[in-house]
Formats: sequence, C-alpha cells, structure tokens
Amino acid sequence: MANFYTDTPQFKHYLQHPLMKRIVELKERNYTDRQTYDYAPIDFEDAMDSYDKVLEVVGEICGEIIEPNAEEVDHNGPTVADGRVTYAKNTQENLDALNKAGLMGMRFSRKYGGLNFPMVPYMISADIVSRADASFQNIWMLQDCGETIYEFGDEVQKNKYIPRVVNGQTMSMDLTEPDAGSDLQAVMLKASFNEAENQWYLNGVKRFITNGDSDIHLVLARSEEGTKDARGLSMFIYDKNSGGVTVRRIENKMGIKGAPTCELVFRNAKAELVGSRRMGLIKYVMSLMNGARLGIMAQSVGLCEAATREAYQYATERRQFGKAIISFPAVYEMLANMRAKTDASRSILYETCRFVDIYKELEDIARERKLSPEEREEMKYYSRLADAFTPLGKAMSSEFANQNAYDAIQIHGGSGYMKDYKCERLYRDARITNIYEGTTQLQVVAAIRHVTTGTYLQRIGEYAAMPVSPELEPLKKILLKMTEMYAKLVERVTAPKDEEYLDFHARRLVECAGHIIGGYLLLHDANKNQDLFRRSAQVYVYYGRNEVVKNYNFIAQAHVEDVAFYKPDLSE
Repeated sequence: MANFYTDTPQFKHYLQHPLMKRIVELKERNYTDRQTYDYAPIDFEDAMDSYDKVLEVVGEICGEIIEPNAEEVDHNGPTVADGRVTYAKNTQENLDALNKAGLMGMRFSRKYGGLNFPMVPYMISADIVSRADASFQNIWMLQDCGETIYEFGDEVQKNKYIPRVVNGQTMSMDLTEPDAGSDLQAVMLKASFNEAENQWYLNGVKRFITNGDSDIHLVLARSEEGTKDARGLSMFIYDKNSGGVTVRRIENKMGIKGAPTCELVFRNAKAELVGSRRMGLIKYVMSLMNGARLGIMAQSVGLCEAATREAYQYATERRQFGKAIISFPAVYEMLANMRAKTDASRSILYETCRFVDIYKELEDIARERKLSPEEREEMKYYSRLADAFTPLGKAMSSEFANQNAYDAIQIHGGSGYMKDYKCERLYRDARITNIYEGTTQLQVVAAIRHVTTGTYLQRIGEYAAMPVSPELEPLKKILLKMTEMYAKLVERVTAPKDEEYLDFHARRLVECAGHIIGGYLLLHDANKNQDLFRRSAQVYVYYGRNEVVKNYNFIAQAHVEDVAFYKPDLSE
C-alpha cells in the first residue's frame, strides 16, 4: 500500500529536532490535559508517538485515496448552480476520508475536539497532502482560518465555530476584491451596523476566493464610513447558514482546479465582528496571512517532492540511445538539483515552523498567565525569526516548486507536455504558488528589512557556530565565504541610503540570504544523517554558491545611477 509519510524518511528526521521537546512541552502545558482527556499524551515520547501514528494515517489516505483521485478531480473540478458550489465527487471523497479519520481539527485544542498538534506535524501533513493533490490542500488546510477565530474571537465565537471546523465544516478567507488584489487596504465591501437589531450586515463583491462557498467565512470589510485606508477595515465571520451570499461564478483557472475559486456577491449578509473594529487588516489579516504563507510553503514543498519523484521515475524507465536517460549527465544533474531544492525547501519550512510554534505557544500562554522575563525574551526572539523566515521561505520554496515542475516536464520531453503524464498537472498547479498569499515580489518587500536590520546575518552566524563533522567542513567553508560575500553586498547596497537602489537589489539580497540559510540547514541535517542529506547538502551548497556569486557580480558592478536604465519612460 502506498503511504506518503512512511516513504519519506525526512519527516521523522524533522520530528526528532532538538527544539521539538520545548515545542511539545509548551503545546501540552506540561501534559496537564491527561487529567481530562484519555487520549492526551503523558509525556514527550507519548506525544511523538501520537504524531507518528496520525501522520501515518494521513500518509495512507494520501497514497491510497487522494493521489489516485487527483487526475479525475483536475479533469472534472467543482461546479456552480443556483449560486451554490458542488465539489467534484472525488474531492468530497477526500474530505470524507480525512473527516472520518478525525483530521479536520489538527491544530485546535482538545477542548474543542481537536488533536492539539503543533505546527511542525501539522505542516508535515500539509506537505503530504500537497504531494498527493495540491488543489485539495487548498480546501483541507483552510481549517487553519479557525486559528484567527481562536486568537481574536470571543469565547462565544470560539465555542460556536471551532467545533464545527473540527467536525468537518469548511472555511474560507474572503479578502480580495475586483479592485483590491494585493492592495488589501483598497477593500470596499461594506459592513454596516443596524443598532436596532444589534446586527452587522455585509454588502459588496469578493473575487478570487478559494473555497468561496465554504461553511464559515472570514471576511475583510470596510466598517468605517468615509475611510479609504487600512484603518477603516474590520474582520467579520459570515456563517453560510445565515444566507445572503451567492457564488456568481467559479474562475476557470490554469491549475489547482479541484479547489473552487469564486466570485461572491454579499447582499445584506449577516455577520459577526471579530475582535475590535479597525484592526481587520492591521492585525488580524496579517496574522491570517502568515499562517496561509506557511501553508503555501508546505504546498510548494509537496509539489517539489511530487515533481522530483515523477521525473526520477520517468528517467529510470525511459530509454534513449540504448540506455536509461538517467545515465546522461544533463539529466542526472537536473535530478540532483531537483532533489537538493526539495530538501532545502523542506528544511526552511520546518525551521520556520519551529520558530512559529514556540512564539505562538508562548503568546497563547500569555493569555492564561504572566510570562516570566525569560519567556518574554524567548517569545520575542522566535517571533522575530518567524517574521523573517516566513516571507523568505515562501519566496524560496514557491520559486523552487515552479523550477522543479518545469524541469520535470523537460526530463519527460514531449511526453511531459501531454495530459497523459502527471507532471503536466504539477506544472499548472505549481504556477500559482509564487503568486497567491503574496507574490514573490511582495515576499521580498516583507523580507528586506531583515536583511537591513541584520536578522538573517545574525541567524547565519548562529548556524556557523554549530559544529559539523570533519568531512563536512569543506562545505562549511564555502558557506562562510558565501556569507562574507553577502555581508559585503548588504553594506554596498545600504551605504548610499537610497531607497530605490535598495528596492532594486532587494530580491538579490534576499535570495543570497535564502541560499546561505538553506545551505546551512542542509549541512546540519547532513551532520545528523549523512545517508539521507549529504548528497543534497553538497549539491545545494554548490548551486547556492553559484547563485550568490552571480548576484555578487551583478551588484558589485552596478552603481546607484544604473537603476535609471531599467526604469520605464512614462512621459509618453
């Protein structure tokens, strides 16, 4: 039987990271739930055994049900009639299987019926689901929107909605509009309050809403009359049972066809305010988007894995000129790079998840009691790292997903261009990953301040201080040299104190940081398990070195005034 968890030994490696003990300790509040719930773990080993068993179930469902359904889902997709969406039959089968296995509330506490999983094993499940069918991950993982209700909703809202999500009801986040894509402060969907009824009503249109006919929606709307910026936006919960929202159409997309992307019309739709007015975009959407970006990182890694496996299998079976094409250097170099990019992306994903786990749990504990000074420092430290690594990881992994999907088709040759092969679907599915939840260019905007403030250099220094075995020292020396070049580039670009010059080179600086960080993470993975990671570490460090040198040469030869050559002439 196919199992997408047990056939990928990297997952157990990441579950064994030293920080997991601290993460589980925080998540389980020193294992006090055992007094109330008989399925709660009694200690760290028991918790890890639970994660392992649940992930094995996820892997089996993905290998035996979701992946075999993927082609049919891609072909048929969801439909819309009378303002309502119906999933493809196979999509509903996927949802039913995961719901029956109790996997629709993995992150939520046992108080609401959930599994109380940390981010690391939850994202492993997302990684696995994405390898099986990236479009289905978009539906299943929107359960994470419930985290926003948990963090910012009142007790009534938490008790009303979170158990429904745990019991299999679906969610969506309704943010974008026809005239407000990435620029969410331009949102104009109107929220008006009827004092006599003590009720909010929503009116307007939302567009490009993934899983837009879900049971429970989080909606960004303009609650303050006469405003045009972020300060006039609030967050609302819309319950499909209340009525008032119809699906005008499902977008005809290039890929991820199993997940309905909808245009929604709100007509006096009853809604509930989440948290405080005016904080919708400034606070709540930012938190929601960070979680979503982690999800896209996992989706990208799953796609990387799927593309790499498809390409490898084809290369071993396809014979040309009397031998398998995997024996040709042009092919095996591509495959080695695909595997290295996949492993580097996965390393960055789970490193980011660890940072998020620690700061989020300390943040949650702070709602229950006062944190100690040491805990406050710990929360601040990991919050900063999570803020730095989330956009970096989303940018790197989504670009790699696209590159691996491209290379998978190239290895298949003309066959890869045909719908007979899975890599054609992977190519279409991957294309959205570096667009939605913030394009790569917007991730660079979010990440560049961690270049200029030194967050990345500081963390790289911490990686460099960690010892490695003698046989890995040559790779470490390359990374040290790459870091030296990166530090010089940061100094060169920031010295003129020219914002446009900094913005022009921001992508190159963020890429350099990403390649060094990915290299170090794989180096330390290889230090613990050479059989599993040494080849990828070596290939990736060589690849990253070439990319850093390329960026170094470009920036070193550029001057502030050179930016003018790239600027369009808008005078005509």
